Amino acid sequence: MPNYNHGGGVVAYNDLKAIPSGALKNKSPCPPNGSHVCEWTATAQTKKNGGKIGIAKAQRKYPE
Repeated sequence: MPNYNHGGGVVAYNDLKAIPSGALKNKSPCPPNGSHVCEWTATAQTKKNGGKIGIAKAQRKYPE
């Protein structure tokens, strides 16, 4: 849900092709009733000034 922070974190880029398992905190989706859509957002930033290089997003409906 975009209005609820399920976790996150910061991963330093070291020529990685994927984010290592366990590198980010995550609270699993637990809808109080019915279903909802969860959205994940990853933002690539430069180290020097924090400027955005790119953004990737994914969504999934819970429960399916």
